[in-house]
Amino acid sequence: MNDELKDTKDFLQNISDHIHYAVRDTLPDNWVLLGQIVLKFLFLLALIYITDFILKFILNQIFRTFFNKDQYPIQKSIYQSRITNSVAHLIALLFGSFALFSIFYRHPKSFIFLERMVGLAIVLVVAGMLYRSLSAFRNYFVIQQDYYKIIALNAVSQSVKIFGIFVSSIVAISVIFGISGSAILGSLGAITAVLVLVFRDTILGFVTGIHVATSKNLKVGDWIGIPKYNLEGNIQDINLLTTKIQNFDKTISTIPTYDFLTTEIKNIQVMSESNTRRIKRSIIFNINSFKFLDDYTLNRLSKVNLIKHYLEVKKAEMVEERKVMENPELLINGRQLTNIGVFREYIFNYLKNNQHIDQEGTILVRQLENTPQGMPLEIYCFTNDSQWANYEDIQADIFDHLLVASKEFDLEVIQFAKIQ
Repeated sequence: MNDELKDTKDFLQNISDHIHYAVRDTLPDNWVLLGQIVLKFLFLLALIYITDFILKFILNQIFRTFFNKDQYPIQKSIYQSRITNSVAHLIALLFGSFALFSIFYRHPKSFIFLERMVGLAIVLVVAGMLYRSLSAFRNYFVIQQDYYKIIALNAVSQSVKIFGIFVSSIVAISVIFGISGSAILGSLGAITAVLVLVFRDTILGFVTGIHVATSKNLKVGDWIGIPKYNLEGNIQDINLLTTKIQNFDKTISTIPTYDFLTTEIKNIQVMSESNTRRIKRSIIFNINSFKFLDDYTLNRLSKVNLIKHYLEVKKAEMVEERKVMENPELLINGRQLTNIGVFREYIFNYLKNNQHIDQEGTILVRQLENTPQGMPLEIYCFTNDSQWANYEDIQADIFDHLLVASKEFDLEVIQFAKIQ
């Protein structure tokens, strides 16, 4: 190995000497030094370029054979992120660094400058390779469809990139000017507080990204609502500083990512994935329209199929109870049925027999606290179709029916008149 390196070094020195003497014998004395340096520099660039081209071709050809993302997701993600190109760049620059002394050994002043330039290029290539490695991780999780880890990686990668730029800048300055990196860091100690203030949002965004990924409450594509901003839409992107949400009117809203730590977020995606959506709406009735049901009304309502069996059972119970009761002719004595109570039973049976209502979910028909406007009767259930348009149609059909059906029970629905 040492013999091969020595032979390579001797070969490069011979070419350098040929260039050196050819320029000296050809150009005027005033142009000899410049001509020698320029031609040797072009020769060095050609070596680096040819080495880089050959290595890229070989590495990319190898990774193309593993381009099936199902069988080789790691190789696929590495190839897509072009890490192979960075590896080729790095090896070519290292070879250029090795060849530098052999080519410019007759020009030590140029050698020092070019050595620093090659060192700077290596720093930039290594930084680029690290960034592409983060992209490779993200591509891998995209292939695996692990969206929670993608969120965490977005936060981590952007933080690493910012930190990497900071470190790379220090190393680059050290390489260019030939000074110690510790001296640069020591001079930055005085402005630490300023840096923390500048990167406040970055730090909070990093913490939020980790929290979102570990809690698995949100991911890109989820349908969410944020009452604080009166927003409802789908998450398009979660990065270190901002989160993009596409509203249902096709506009884009952007909020600070760190708000996820302190703001109420409603994740409606679970409802969409289960294909159910809640109905929670009330009808307000005039309390003055409530009354006991007399025999005539009971007989009339007994023809309503949804409550026929219910009324038969209740009438039989009331007849048995009145046989031993004083003053059975008065409706207020003993147990009685009311029009609002029977209508509540009608609504419940109507929902239980509705093909658009999820029968495994909660179905409630309940009275809410009286208000100056009347008594609200709340319907609480879930549709078995979460599509927005279908959901609105189902909800509208239910309340259209109930508002009209309430007239059969002699109930008065409150209407709010517009105040002029």
